[in-house]
Amino acid sequence: MQFGIFTVGDVTPDPTTGRTPTEAERIKAMVAIALKAEEVGLDVFATGEHHNPPFVPSSPTTMLGYVAARTERLILSTSTTLITTNDPVKIAEDFAMLQHLADGRVDLMTGRGNTGPVYPWFGKDIRQGIDLAIENYALLRRLWREDVVDWEGKFRTPLKGFTATPRPLDGVPPFVWHGSIRSPEIAEQAAYYGDGFFHNNIFWPADHTRRMVELYRSRYAHHGHGTPEQAIVGLGGQVFMRRSSQDAVREFRPYFDNAPVYGHGPSLEDFTDQTPLTVGTPEQVVEKTLAFREYAGDYQRQLFLVDHAGLPLKTVLEQIDMLGEEVVPVLRKEFANGRPADVPEAPTHQSLRAATAAQRARA
Repeated sequence: MQFGIFTVGDVTPDPTTGRTPTEAERIKAMVAIALKAEEVGLDVFATGEHHNPPFVPSSPTTMLGYVAARTERLILSTSTTLITTNDPVKIAEDFAMLQHLADGRVDLMTGRGNTGPVYPWFGKDIRQGIDLAIENYALLRRLWREDVVDWEGKFRTPLKGFTATPRPLDGVPPFVWHGSIRSPEIAEQAAYYGDGFFHNNIFWPADHTRRMVELYRSRYAHHGHGTPEQAIVGLGGQVFMRRSSQDAVREFRPYFDNAPVYGHGPSLEDFTDQTPLTVGTPEQVVEKTLAFREYAGDYQRQLFLVDHAGLPLKTVLEQIDMLGEEVVPVLRKEFANGRPADVPEAPTHQSLRAATAAQRARA
């Protein structure tokens, strides 16, 4: 399994001090988080994409290119690449360029985003969100896999004899995860292509996540990519840890109560009971995360959200230290126990390159 950090890049006031970081501070904090993730032995850093306040990551490949130059092992990903409002040609070329700069340490998660006003800013209609996701991704795949593309669709100008540059590193496109919280059409899209399906697993109860993952797994098998158990699944999660659960709850409560994404709603106790949020000790995080397998099966990628809601960078880096030192080593061992031999590992550039070479040798 791969373990890592995903961030949405929010600029949120710290409710305990009233101070709001500057955009520059927040951007550099995200870089520091990525570097800490590699330092403690995590596998993945993923950034969101937003084009509206209070978020800063409007150009994920710019940030990931900078992080690539300062890391050696970390897989660089996105926690959403907006497949609906970005031009597929630009996505194809940006991520292929990033592949070359990072020596293949790149994948991405496509999604529709959660901010309605973004659509008209980029000349799109939110009512066509699913159709945009389907058509744009179909074109993106062709741009990465065909040297010369002739294409005509509904949402952009036609392409005649077009070649996206640079070509994917080693002729192997980045692996794609399709991220969705509640859209079965996206689970179907991931299954149709044999791509990964990522459920952000933050706001919804286990039964909802189970239904979405089971739908994806069954359709993955229906489309002939393997058994349901061999489908490629990723999950999110959010944690806050201290040495005692009482200290964790006391320190995190003002951040939870004032967070734009879930503040002023259910109590912290109700939210931790009904969703995957874990506020407690590292041992409690291990216990709750291992339980994800009960409703998602054996899966390939687990990403944690730790830097939202105005938490100061010092605190966030402490969370990552605990993940790397006390949580992830245990999770690696326990998730490996009883894992069937035919359940694949998370795809990497190296594994995809080897599979492509083997396929070409058989052809």
